[in-house]
Amino acid sequence: MAVYTEIPDDALADFMSRYDIGTLSSIKGIAEGVENSNFLLHTTTSPYILTLYEKRTAESDLPFFLGLMEHLAARGLACPVPVHARDGTLLHRLAGRPAALVTFLEGMDVKRPTAAHCAQVGSALAAMHEAGSDFSMTRPNALSVAGWHTLADTVAGRADRVSEGLGALIADELALMAAHWPNDLPTGVIHADLFPDNVFFIGAELSGLIDFYFACTDAYAYDIAICLNAWCFEADDSFNVTKGRALLSGYNKVRSLDDAEADALPLLARGAALRFLLTRLVDWLDGPQDALVKPKDPREYLKRLRFHQHAVGAADYGYGG
Repeated sequence: MAVYTEIPDDALADFMSRYDIGTLSSIKGIAEGVENSNFLLHTTTSPYILTLYEKRTAESDLPFFLGLMEHLAARGLACPVPVHARDGTLLHRLAGRPAALVTFLEGMDVKRPTAAHCAQVGSALAAMHEAGSDFSMTRPNALSVAGWHTLADTVAGRADRVSEGLGALIADELALMAAHWPNDLPTGVIHADLFPDNVFFIGAELSGLIDFYFACTDAYAYDIAICLNAWCFEADDSFNVTKGRALLSGYNKVRSLDDAEADALPLLARGAALRFLLTRLVDWLDGPQDALVKPKDPREYLKRLRFHQHAVGAADYGYGG
């Protein structure tokens, strides 16, 4: 969500005139994330988030993302809701980019998640899976195993600049995933990027989920594996089994994992670590130099991947059935 595109004043005024949201009071770029250009708008009626979708986000996917947020909100999930213009449309163009407005979600992300936070995240993730179970649209996961090969090709011959031997490790992991990745687990809409900066809390209570622009149709357990990577490692990259147990227990209270999902957790968590290692590696080597936010260090996920390589079962993540 780092700002890559600046908005001319006249273009913004024209864009705002399409909506019944009052008069613009202020606009401020949001300097987090790496995907799109986000701005906080304050108007005389309410605050809103304006998103300009950069090249990495396919315009053809936007109806899925925006429709999903509307669907989840209608099912009671706390998340931003796309704002319709006067003509009923959700998507326009601004500064040469596709653009949309969504409602502002109150709350703040947590910088140091506790087990109590993790338990609520697990429950919220399961609630999202349940709420999205009857969403009619589908979107393949472009960042599953086939997509990882594409990312690896992008940085071929350069990975060892970041860590010696990384290129060979990536090749070995890709071969393992291609041979053993499960394709028969329960599937539906997943968030696919539920990191701490995409979950808001008010005080100690979870207030909602944001940033659905990686959402897709994939295995529910893979979404859990992403959260285990994102929420349950400490600053020294050691896995906190208490946090893992809390997250999995919170999830299981809303939607129960079946045996196949539990058995697949180590491989899914390993694949999730490889996915974020690869996307961070591409950003580290090829990301825009003028973005407001420095790319995230891919070596963090190299350390997490090594933990998963030694995991032998769901119990290593705190799962007790």
